[in-house]
Amino acid sequence: MFRQLVTPVADNLPLSFLLATLPIMTVLLLLGVVRRPAWQASLAGVAVALLLAVTVWRLPVGMALNSLAAGATFAAWPVMWIVLNALLLYNVAVASGSFAAFSDWMVRHLPNDRRVALIVIGFSFGCLLEGVAGFGTPIAITSALLITLGFPAVEAIVFTLMFNTAPVAFGALGSPIITLGAVTQLPDVALGAMVGRQLPIIALLLPFYVIAVYGGVRAIRGVWPVLLVAGGSFASMQFLSSNFLGYALTDVLSSLASLICTLLFVKLWRFAPDPAFALRNVAPDQAPAPAPASNGLKGWLPWIVLSVTVILWVHLKVNAIGETKLEWPGLHNAIFITTYGKAYAAIWSFQPLATGTAILVATVITALLVRLSPAQLAAAAKRTLRQIRLPLATTMTIVGLAYLMNYSGMAYTLGVGVASVGPLFPLLSAFLGWLAVFLSGSDTSGNALFGNLQVVAARQLDLNPVLMAATNASGGVLGKMISPQNIATGTSTTDCRGQEGAILARTFKHSVFLTLVLGVIVMIQQHLLPWMIPS
Repeated sequence: MFRQLVTPVADNLPLSFLLATLPIMTVLLLLGVVRRPAWQASLAGVAVALLLAVTVWRLPVGMALNSLAAGATFAAWPVMWIVLNALLLYNVAVASGSFAAFSDWMVRHLPNDRRVALIVIGFSFGCLLEGVAGFGTPIAITSALLITLGFPAVEAIVFTLMFNTAPVAFGALGSPIITLGAVTQLPDVALGAMVGRQLPIIALLLPFYVIAVYGGVRAIRGVWPVLLVAGGSFASMQFLSSNFLGYALTDVLSSLASLICTLLFVKLWRFAPDPAFALRNVAPDQAPAPAPASNGLKGWLPWIVLSVTVILWVHLKVNAIGETKLEWPGLHNAIFITTYGKAYAAIWSFQPLATGTAILVATVITALLVRLSPAQLAAAAKRTLRQIRLPLATTMTIVGLAYLMNYSGMAYTLGVGVASVGPLFPLLSAFLGWLAVFLSGSDTSGNALFGNLQVVAARQLDLNPVLMAATNASGGVLGKMISPQNIATGTSTTDCRGQEGAILARTFKHSVFLTLVLGVIVMIQQHLLPWMIPS
């Protein structure tokens, strides 16, 4: 059995820590500075990590390659299976005219203002897609919708990525919290409640922050009541649902509350239009002509079918039918995690009826309801396969990198290094979750990667383990906007392939700043407001 080395460089933690950051720094520099495509940056990161894992952390070559294969397989199924079918649903909506009808409905029912469109589509509607499907689905769909309303492609992806933070910890019907509870052996209800006492603060501030980035103080001054309603309704329901109703439907309920409250508010509230923020495809002095009610139903149909199908699918546990747990040959229990004092499991849970299959069923139902011809469906499938190639390569590579760093021990060197800061650990705890999701692209995977490490560090430092574990999930949501996987998924439905570096350069500083804000919140909760932490 291979025993992981935590301090392989001269038995020195700081030096080992610095060396362990090299794969991550390689990806960040190639993406954000050199502006290389995400798949190239990810491959380079894997090459650096593979060299370090074998020569410095002394992981046998066979195990190193095996860990890459295990990560790539997990990325393909279930993660990219979800994204593939979400893109197919998007293309079916485009081919049938439903997407155009949805865009037209938005134009007719929203004020002639890009700020309001950003909030309703990027925040409220995007959060609904995150709650139902997750794994990059809202990035691809909402950015494409914003582009149809006249937003530049890169701008649409950047702001969609920024908005896709508040709901992520409860995404895909609570999958990240379920995983966090499993790896930490802490009550998932308590973990969900704790996350629900952190992220509502971010959710309330997020619309104001993003609109300030978009248009400065002037942009906020014109629509601040809309921002308050959208963020406040989401944050309130997020807190209530996660603490009193159950965390699984937190995102669905929160996003529906935000969407309904915001749409009703903009119907009742009147504000002076600002020509600087007018939607480009709507004349400022001309109201859109009335449209048949059937157009609105046609536009909303794919998303209603998707929501109902996935919620029923998971509630009835259809996804668990036929599930097979496969022990990865040559890797399962072949590595000893010295940080935890136990063998490292390597089990791939194959669910033929996973959430991605539910989205496929929703797509077929939608195609039948909108009377899409077999030829149109085949064309949509062909287009989807073209769109998914680069995101698939990027995701398989970056998740393979995460697995390699995990099984080699590099990830634990980073975690132990951060944990060594003592009383400041609550501040940096958020950055551990941030790092995990940057690597894996998923809060679920990020919780599997560092969730238990947070608990180990918390107990060593006499901190609250529920708070630190929950912070891993909360911090992870803020790493989502810079994850190569999610950026690549966002470019899949646009003409921005190859511009992942430019997108990362625009989101990185906001990701770091918001994670720092969360870290301050965690410090306050640990040291000043411990009564806020559920037992």
